[in-house]
Amino acid sequence: MDVNATPKSLRARGAVQQPAGQAGVCQTTLKDVISCAGRGLHTGAKVSMALLPAEADTGIVFRRTDFAGRGAEIAARWDKVVDTRMCTTIGNAEGVVVGTIEHLVAALAGLQVDNVTVELNGPEVPAMDGSGEPFAFLIECAGIRTLDAPRRVIEILKTVSVGNDEKSAVLMPGAGSTYSFEIEFASGAIGRQVRAFDLSNGAFRDELASARTFGFREEIAAMHASGLARGGSLANAVVVDGSSVLNPEGLRYRDEFVRHKLLDAVGDMRLAGHRLLGHFHGYRSGHALHNRLLRRLFADDSAWRLTGTSGLSAAGESAEARMHAARAIA
Repeated sequence: MDVNATPKSLRARGAVQQPAGQAGVCQTTLKDVISCAGRGLHTGAKVSMALLPAEADTGIVFRRTDFAGRGAEIAARWDKVVDTRMCTTIGNAEGVVVGTIEHLVAALAGLQVDNVTVELNGPEVPAMDGSGEPFAFLIECAGIRTLDAPRRVIEILKTVSVGNDEKSAVLMPGAGSTYSFEIEFASGAIGRQVRAFDLSNGAFRDELASARTFGFREEIAAMHASGLARGGSLANAVVVDGSSVLNPEGLRYRDEFVRHKLLDAVGDMRLAGHRLLGHFHGYRSGHALHNRLLRRLFADDSAWRLTGTSGLSAAGESAEARMHAARAIA
């Protein structure tokens, strides 16, 4: 199995020729191997994980070291998603899966790492503290190296949307790589939160990385019965009980909840195979709807194209302005 093979529609677009050596134009990978260990958020199982440098055009590939051969590898891509209950899980034809990949993938996207092999000896990425910050720290420690190959992005050419009045997700054309999200919960601890974010401005660690996953106390028993959140605790999740946050340290951001939803969206959208050039807006959406959105996008060849990175630095509307336009569509 060739995990590096992209869908036929992507391959047909061909490579984009751009001069090497310009900031943001070339692909990147890690300088060194870096590793960590922890427990899976949903399985509760101990897992060791290593991030390894990879060659140009590898993309993000997960490799299960507790399985043998190339059947142990899975490309982090939309067409490999096999489960979206409470997290994003990818799998291959051999039945090998890796779950809860979104926070790690978001950190790789946020720090602009294009190529990496992720080795782990279990079925789930370690939860760490429930955010993307530990992974961003690992990437920083490993260092980032520029490769002599042009970086490519997927440009959104026309608006694509999925969902309904209850929840929705939209991709629309635009310069740069911007995101916005809106959530509404009955809990007084959350309420309605709206935030926009520009992935192109280098603010990932300041604005999104530390936002933790969250859940509700009354749902824990049902999640455990479904085999989920067995590794969850106040050490790796924000737990809401009515109008209160149970974590003794409180929140890391006033609007940590919507920031985490943006973090999830960045990770899920990176499964396009490349960074997206355009705007994403989510209204109460989750992993399932995000994957449906990518499937809808790639089902329409007129909605996207594989191109160079010049648009990522082009001036255009702010993330906030695009959010208002996207909300009108959603």
